[in-house]
Amino acid sequence: MKCANIREQFMEVVLSGPETASREVQEHLRTCAACAQELASFQQTMALLDEWRAPEPSPYFGSRLRARVREEVSWQRAGWLAWLRRPLVAAAAMVLVGVGVSLLEVGSFRDRSTMASNDPGMRISAPGTAVSDLQYLDKNADLFSEFDALDGQSSTE
Repeated sequence: MKCANIREQFMEVVLSGPETASREVQEHLRTCAACAQELASFQQTMALLDEWRAPEPSPYFGSRLRARVREEVSWQRAGWLAWLRRPLVAAAAMVLVGVGVSLLEVGSFRDRSTMASNDPGMRISAPGTAVSDLQYLDKNADLFSEFDALDGQSSTE
């Protein structure tokens, strides 16, 4: 009998004892020192595992486990905004908001630079100031001159 075939049966031999093995297996174990040594190693390992005892859990293990389960259940019942409580998702949302705001700022800067490129003599002032408002009105004077509402006159007069 080959060693590979014997090694497939080692767990049966270890668990039930070498005397319950077939005559061929017993004969091979007597003649093959490598298989006999491996079987002895398996038997020692099983003996150590038989002696091993699982450690006792902490006295507060049950209460901590129940608290953790309640916490997980509350996360699931929290509704559609519960995902915001997770730190990674909240950080990703903050990054997206930051990118959106920066894109808005880039767009407004592009509008100001476009306005400056149309009139090279005009210096751009900060948006929302009186100077920038007057520059905007001056640039679009032709358009605004056609609005009756800006002149204070109504079209029915």
